[in-house]
Amino acid sequence: MNIEVWSDIVCPWCYIGKRRLEAALERFERRDAVTVIWRSYQLDPNAPKVSTQGTREMLASKYGVSLEQADGMQARVTGIAAEEGLEYRLEKTLHFNTFDAHRLIHFAKSKGLQEEMKERLMKAHFTEGRSPADTGTLVSLAGEIGLDEAESRAVVEGPDYAGDVRADEALAREYEIRGVPFFVFGGKYGVSGAQAADTLLEVMQKAWDETEA
Repeated sequence: MNIEVWSDIVCPWCYIGKRRLEAALERFERRDAVTVIWRSYQLDPNAPKVSTQGTREMLASKYGVSLEQADGMQARVTGIAAEEGLEYRLEKTLHFNTFDAHRLIHFAKSKGLQEEMKERLMKAHFTEGRSPADTGTLVSLAGEIGLDEAESRAVVEGPDYAGDVRADEALAREYEIRGVPFFVFGGKYGVSGAQAADTLLEVMQKAWDETEA
């Protein structure tokens, strides 16, 4: 059974949702028969490729709140992330375009390393304060998980896998996905948001039972 997950590497709730999905999978009896497919979704397709604006300032501008209120929003999600074993340092994060990062994830998928690339990019952004919009950073992170750095640089600096990203985004529109994370279990059931592991496990089991019936 496939579990498709639409998410963005700069979405704090997506990283939380990833951990909750992993927790659900650990308790699923047929874990070995499940394949997780990470689908591309950009929260802000118009974000700049290179940016010096912090996510704090971006949130204040986007939602029309003060910087102090934006701090409160980030503190809340940081606390929830900590409950899932994640260390967020959102004061270090920048607002940038993730299109190249998504292309790199598709390249990693072609090498059997999609999960590893997704995880490494999210940790780099949320915990290490690194910018996965920067070519050098992307290439370095790819090398850390075992991808060839020369091949990775060629992907990042060229047009490869752009069509794969666009196809994922088109499918998201077809499914009327308007927020992430969004999970699709066995092509049957969609779950929106970083739901609790218990909820994800329940839907996972239901999709499995109906697929195998």
